[in-house]
Amino acid sequence: MPFKFEKTPIEGVMIITPQVFEDSRGFFLESFKKSEFEKNGIAEDFVQDNHSLSDTGVLRGIHFQINPYAQGKLVRVIKGAVWDVAVDLRKDSPTYGQHLGIELNEDNNKMFYIPPGLGHGFLTLKDKTHFLYKCTSEYAPRADSGVRWDDPSLNIQWPISDNINICVSDKDQKLSFWEK
Repeated sequence: MPFKFEKTPIEGVMIITPQVFEDSRGFFLESFKKSEFEKNGIAEDFVQDNHSLSDTGVLRGIHFQINPYAQGKLVRVIKGAVWDVAVDLRKDSPTYGQHLGIELNEDNNKMFYIPPGLGHGFLTLKDKTHFLYKCTSEYAPRADSGVRWDDPSLNIQWPISDNINICVSDKDQKLSFWEK
């Protein structure tokens, strides 16, 4: 099997590890295979790909789109490292208000699937980090929303150390705090 799918405590959120084939020439991996993802419960169609480049300390999020434009995301790092966070914002979910974080980096090749209805954000841990997103819905500015990355009721434990200066966009700094 080209992937290992790992369920998490938050329904629908998965950690996916591709099988890496290495030899003297380098490596090869499959980063997506529709049939394998469908067999493991991820049947959404991905309709938009995004690529961001950030230096250490850039914090993006917590972002989501409201229905009917909610986005599921399959995210991965191809160079560098991030602390990636999914926040369950689905009011009917038993894990409503809970979050899960994982390090994604160029060495572990892990991917994170975040279904529609969840918030998403990440903190870059290395300079020149390349971050890829596959999205299940196209970006819709009128549906764009988010909550503050430092919301005390969410209590996300970002791995912020003395040598990381956090850089948050003006837009993200103006987001509202979460209302349960």
